[in-house]
Amino acid sequence: MQIESLKVFCDVVDTGSFSAAARLNHVTQSAVSQQIRALETRYGQKLLSRSARAAVPTAAGSRLYRAAKEIIQAFCGLEVVMREESSQVSGDVVLATIYSVGLHELSAYLKAILRRYPQVNVRLTYRRSDLVVEDVLSDQADMGIVAYPAPRSGVRVLPFRSDELVLVTSRDHPLGCRRTVKLADLEGMRFVAFERDIPTGKAVDSLLREAGVRVQTVMEMDNVETIKRAVELGLGVSILPKATVQAEELAGGLLTKSFCDGTFTRPIGIVLRKGRYLGRAASAVLAVLTQVKQAEPSGNRGGAAA
Repeated sequence: MQIESLKVFCDVVDTGSFSAAARLNHVTQSAVSQQIRALETRYGQKLLSRSARAAVPTAAGSRLYRAAKEIIQAFCGLEVVMREESSQVSGDVVLATIYSVGLHELSAYLKAILRRYPQVNVRLTYRRSDLVVEDVLSDQADMGIVAYPAPRSGVRVLPFRSDELVLVTSRDHPLGCRRTVKLADLEGMRFVAFERDIPTGKAVDSLLREAGVRVQTVMEMDNVETIKRAVELGLGVSILPKATVQAEELAGGLLTKSFCDGTFTRPIGIVLRKGRYLGRAASAVLAVLTQVKQAEPSGNRGGAAA
């Protein structure tokens, strides 16, 4: 039995799909089926229950899955250690991130990583929050960054940054002439929102609801860039992380207003899979991400996007 067979089996369990496991391992679906049958023959037990929707482990399969995960993790750790005999920190690191963090918040960190570790290549993948976590859990990413990280089995979260939430308007909006605004000022206004299943959208909805404010939602978008474009066109106002609007505010296309009701912020977290061994390159990247003061550009008030 080869370690590859155990990995294929675990991938089938993780994804619930023979075809997805085949893609992950760059083999045919037939090859995956053959490896599963070989394992079942070896142990004389049925390991997977195949249904119309997904492949689900049997009781024996669950026992093998838990043990195989530990074996694969130990093997991967050994591989990394054996390959890291050089004192030079090098290698590829996959960082899954929500769009606006990658677009607006990581530039200074990536520059710091490049200065300190020129042989480390950070590959960013842009995903929705739920898919960032899935990528981390399935080892498709070394680490991830999400907004409002929620507790989840198999995941540990490190604090990254927090960002002030502000009102965003076009230049000619009636609220544009005010220095500060209240949440109550948004009553009945046309509002461009995040989609309701996006963490930041849920948080903004909760903020307005707790303040007893009802807005007229005219559009729901899945990312901050399209929301900003809609606000620039005068379709409505929005509540966004201040850090994501700095370029447009500097260029004069949008205005931001702090709330005099208080300072509202959203937390950003770094997501890691529990028990995963991080190689030297990934550990170096994580160290830079958690050293906020060293990585932050001067004059930045702090904040992150999601």
